[in-house]
Amino acid sequence: MRLFLVGLVGTGVGPSLSPALHMREAAHHGLDYVYRTLDLDDLGLVPEQVGELLDWAHRLGYDALNVTHPCKQLVLPHLDHLEERAARLGAVNTVVFGEDGGATGHNTDTTGFATALVTGLPDVGTGEVVQLGAGGAGAAVADALLTDGTDRLVVVDVDPHRSEALARELAGRFPDARVETAHPDKLPALTREVDGLVHCTPTGMAAHPGLPLDAGLLHPGLWVADIVYRPLDTPLVQAARTAGCPTLHGGHMAVHQAADAFRLITGLEPDADRMLAHLRELATHD
Repeated sequence: MRLFLVGLVGTGVGPSLSPALHMREAAHHGLDYVYRTLDLDDLGLVPEQVGELLDWAHRLGYDALNVTHPCKQLVLPHLDHLEERAARLGAVNTVVFGEDGGATGHNTDTTGFATALVTGLPDVGTGEVVQLGAGGAGAAVADALLTDGTDRLVVVDVDPHRSEALARELAGRFPDARVETAHPDKLPALTREVDGLVHCTPTGMAAHPGLPLDAGLLHPGLWVADIVYRPLDTPLVQAARTAGCPTLHGGHMAVHQAADAFRLITGLEPDADRMLAHLRELATHD
């Protein structure tokens, strides 16, 4: 039986659901699959030492690493190869060690969101979308939307410099699309103009309770996708459902990015529906 050894690199990763999610799916495939968290704080490392950790993981026989905050950009100089989309985004969340010893970086955040939207909200229009949040997760989601044909994307962030920087980058990569920025005070008008809204900030997590916008702006003509998945039923998802909006909870993106990573690591086809059911089970006991 082939043994797979995988790690999750980042800070505060101890409570992550990724190990259980990956190992349960691996068990269904009859794999001996060990997934460990490699928390920088617990290891006494600073994020800038991610290259050293990468080297040691390879020496210790790891097959792959998932990479999360704050190392998705810091890991780039330490890789031998970059998959095209990861290079375009300038961020990596999966590193696979090849038989030749080379480390290849991938980004399954963007592919994960793209699949989540298509499978979770298959009948909605995506021509015009408002996105809340211009951080690292927002960059991946925006790339997915524009790659899959969104014509107009409006990036809204409390930090105008961050939203403008992301918009400039996206406009350069997607010259045929309209990429705009807006202040949050423009949301009352924007939510009436667009097809859907994607939420890409930490608001709604246990440590960041609340809503990212006024619930009164939600209406049945607006679909709403949240990428926060702990809890699955965020205040935004609850408010959107009450308002009659088609909704997509963050578990869909979490599962599909994990499924894409599992496929890259093992070469096997995961069952995303089974993984989503397992995530719901894990979240219930969270």
